[in-house]
Amino acid sequence: MEQELERLEGTVEDIIYLNEDNGYTVFEVSGSGVVTVVCGVVGELHAGESVVCRGRYENHATYGRQFHAQECETDMPKDLEAVYAFLASRSLPYIGARTADKIIDKFGAAALEVIANDPAQLTLIPGISADKADRIQQEFKRMFGMRELIAYLAQFEISPRRAMEVFRTFGPGAMQAIQQNPYLLCGEPLQLDFRHADSIAQYYQMAGDCAQRLEAALLRTLRHNAGNGHTCLPRAQLLETASNFIHQPPEKLAAALDSCIQTGKLAVRMFDGTPYIYLPDLLAAEQDIADRLAMLTRRGKQAAHGLDKNIQILELAQGFAYAPLQKEAIRKAMTENCLVLTGGPGTGKTTTVNAILQLLENEAERVALCAPTGRAAKRLSELTGRKASTIHRLLEVDYTGGVVSFIHNDKNLLKCDVVILDEMSMVDVKLFQALIAALRYSCRIIMVGDADQLPSVGPGNILGEIIRSGLVPTVCLNEIFRQAAQSLIVENAHHIISGEPLKKGGKTDDFFFLEADGDAAQKLVCDLVTTRLPRSYQFDPVKDIQVLCPTKLGPTGTQALNAELQAMLNPPRKGKPELQSAARVFRVGDKVMQVRNNYEITWQRIGGEQGVGAYNGDIGIVESIDVRSRSMVVRMDDRRLVYPAENLNELEIAYAITVHKSQGSEFPAVILPAAQVPPRLCYRNLFYTGVTRGRKLCIVVGRRDVVNRMMSNIRQNLRYSGLAALLAQALPPGRENLSD
Repeated sequence: MEQELERLEGTVEDIIYLNEDNGYTVFEVSGSGVVTVVCGVVGELHAGESVVCRGRYENHATYGRQFHAQECETDMPKDLEAVYAFLASRSLPYIGARTADKIIDKFGAAALEVIANDPAQLTLIPGISADKADRIQQEFKRMFGMRELIAYLAQFEISPRRAMEVFRTFGPGAMQAIQQNPYLLCGEPLQLDFRHADSIAQYYQMAGDCAQRLEAALLRTLRHNAGNGHTCLPRAQLLETASNFIHQPPEKLAAALDSCIQTGKLAVRMFDGTPYIYLPDLLAAEQDIADRLAMLTRRGKQAAHGLDKNIQILELAQGFAYAPLQKEAIRKAMTENCLVLTGGPGTGKTTTVNAILQLLENEAERVALCAPTGRAAKRLSELTGRKASTIHRLLEVDYTGGVVSFIHNDKNLLKCDVVILDEMSMVDVKLFQALIAALRYSCRIIMVGDADQLPSVGPGNILGEIIRSGLVPTVCLNEIFRQAAQSLIVENAHHIISGEPLKKGGKTDDFFFLEADGDAAQKLVCDLVTTRLPRSYQFDPVKDIQVLCPTKLGPTGTQALNAELQAMLNPPRKGKPELQSAARVFRVGDKVMQVRNNYEITWQRIGGEQGVGAYNGDIGIVESIDVRSRSMVVRMDDRRLVYPAENLNELEIAYAITVHKSQGSEFPAVILPAAQVPPRLCYRNLFYTGVTRGRKLCIVVGRRDVVNRMMSNIRQNLRYSGLAALLAQALPPGRENLSD
């Protein structure tokens, strides 16, 4: 049974730290003759305010007793001393200690009532004009309006942090806007849980079939499915899903859907006689991609004088001959305006890309190499010997307005002639839309990837849809080269795709299948990481070995394995700093992973360069912890990032991560538990992606029947997308069947 929250009541004495973006605050509260340090996401506070906090005391080894607040109620300062403390704290514009003295002398404890209700009286104070008095009142109302909103939303179980986001979105009129339409909360940009909006609507006795609720359910269903990778949904499926979600008849939702289409809140496109419903931004993204690829495909081919001779010169310089499909890819890369180059492991994609790069550089073409993630970009740079960057870094993220945008866009184009984009399967439609918008119309695009890997975490399946359309020049490498063929990882990867049985592997192989189940599988995984592989292969258990799990739950899910591996590899020790954040404990030396994009966090590269941004899937090691400020320094490759307390929820322990999070990365050794895998995660692409992350060694630990189910299921990677159909509409007749 959950322990009841403790209560702390008193007056705010001092604000030690405040993050204005999310409301995380460290402050001192005096009450009953005791000063207590309090921390938590409580919104904006000021000296002199009365507070009632609910949370729990924690005894810190260095700083003693502290109070971690989960709830915080405030009230305006009431007695003379508290009013003065508030005014003297410089919380209001134009008022410091000296002006506070004058206001108190004039109005006494009623000073705040004057500011709130009769600011003209402030002009009696020397130095305060009518304009300044109005500004003081506006800030005072904003401050306590936010406080009022936090208290109002708390009754519907909405946290202070989310309440502050609501206030920033709607301003002082937030409460009135929510009362009129609670479902604004679950729309853009807030996307609060639908149940919160329902709770408020029920409080005001709004009907379950009111227009606002029906519309919100449709939009929420599409956004939810976008999170699962779908850019659109068939109309009938959208209505059925939304109907089941809010328990309203599809007929009523159909009327709301038609209204949304008429007003432009949703969009519809017909594909093969079936209406598909889009969120407008996702339709725009797919349409922009289709139009650009169609334009590039239609455009006349590049001149390629002496191309075959130049390929022969490359072969002589390299000391080997390219395979026929590699030569075909090289020719198309030099003549076509866009190209898809795909193939599984060991089929020579990197060799082909390096040949293309050499020829492009010989022609003095300006080439931009990029990939969707930092680890994928680093790997691309290592394989090509040339500078590569993430798409975000290439476009240069601009977050100054609180919304992600890019410095390079349709008004500030990139200065390059060719873009080579690796790990194309990971790129979602919004990011690719941003990239093509920043390219000159003459810029050629070469898209490289493995179509059998997992599709992007975000909406869309660009690589799969382009290949499926058959309308964009495509070369699929399918010959496994002799050196790669000696790898059982490579051989089994192709067995997975073809549905052939796996080879178990022997002592000299780089792939093993070890049968185990339940707790025994968990014990085996931990033993492999901590003892057997370091002893037999000299792998570093933290830096070289990565556990990749299909699921988060169960004995061989990320949650249980991270708890076990952290206890074994980095246990608590006297004098070793650690931080508790929610259910996680971080210690110096822990392997951690960034789990969402943060475009503002600062980093310093070892060597001096500074920058901003940490991205979903970035992995690093905790270098140091400042217990007092509850902050950490994390090293990610050659960058050091400082994580303040309010950003710790962006990190997870990463001795074990999900296969989805591993996309675009390679690790010296991979251990893939396949014992208890939920049916919804038993599919081929996931298993294939996990196996192919291992560079030197891959060990599958689990059950033969689970592995067989994963290998035989190809349906789970199917996504609703209109890109192939939009490509067909954008390309004129006569440009079909361009793929090899």
